[in-house]
Amino acid sequence: MIATFAAFQAQAAPDPIITDFGVDQILTELPRSAAEVFRETDSPEEAGDRLQILITQARASGDPRYLGYAQTLVNRWPEEQLTDRLRVLRATLRQSLHQFDSARSDLERVISTSSDTQQRIQARLTLANLELVQGRYKEAEQHCRALQSAYPGLIAQSCLASVQARTADPEKAYRNLASQLAESINRQPADSTSRLWAEGTLGDIAAQAGLPEAKVHWQRVVKATPNDLYVRAQLADWHLGKGHFEQVLTLTQGFEAVDTLAVIRAIAMERMGHPDSNELNSRLRQRFEEARWRGALLHARDVARFELDIENQPQEALRLAIENWESQREPLDTRLLLRSALAANDTVQYQRVRDWLKEQGQSDARYPEFKQ
Repeated sequence: MIATFAAFQAQAAPDPIITDFGVDQILTELPRSAAEVFRETDSPEEAGDRLQILITQARASGDPRYLGYAQTLVNRWPEEQLTDRLRVLRATLRQSLHQFDSARSDLERVISTSSDTQQRIQARLTLANLELVQGRYKEAEQHCRALQSAYPGLIAQSCLASVQARTADPEKAYRNLASQLAESINRQPADSTSRLWAEGTLGDIAAQAGLPEAKVHWQRVVKATPNDLYVRAQLADWHLGKGHFEQVLTLTQGFEAVDTLAVIRAIAMERMGHPDSNELNSRLRQRFEEARWRGALLHARDVARFELDIENQPQEALRLAIENWESQREPLDTRLLLRSALAANDTVQYQRVRDWLKEQGQSDARYPEFKQ
């Protein structure tokens, strides 16, 4: 076994990082939208349109370069010239870059000072989501209720259901939101954005409650919006947990450039003994090593999961999982920290997460490592 493991390590070692290039050598071609970013504009409306397109492209492709372009664009605008829309978009960008405190500051300013109702609503929704991501459920609930008053409907109801699921009773939260979605559709056809938002939320809550309906809700979203990478990853991870490896490969095919989906794919291939497993693992290993070298390791959760489930390095996985959990406390973040702590035999970190879960009143069928 030791000889086999050593041979595998030598075979799968990443290629050395090359730093010496010819001055005429083309390394990569920038997406076409990059040219638009570097074109000057004095119009905040045009800048906002470009910024929104870049953020959308980043979410749809998983390509972090779009976030870099967006950062370049927004940095051109002095603080005193930022419109409410630009400030909300900057906050959205900052959240994507895990700059949560500065994003919160932007959003709170818009909520408290803006006379633009639409931007206040958008800021409220974005801030509620940010608080949910960070596990600040009291603050999230306050913003969800304020959103319900200003913009009643399925999006606000989904917001409140998410808080209820993570702090009290996920099955009750699921039933309530499913009923609200059905009533909304029966009363009048819900707009597609609100309906898909509710469907995605129902998928999350159903998975938390251990209900098989999770798959149905997520499938509806993926069918309607194939580039919703968050929901696609949630569905792929659900299939991974069930041992449905072929479904995982189908969902992740063509998305190997997206860290979260690529790692889920790698785990599925490893567990099923896929002949291309070593090749994908090697590419991910090199990708993450290059990100470390650049100081641009944005997705600590994905790297931690790779270290735990592919590299069998629980101590490194735990280090990264702790770093990630300090800022993000979504269910996948929490379970990863529980698993890493158990694998590394770190009872202090394991107990820390257990205490937090008890304090929040949070239970989750995806946490078999958590015993009440």
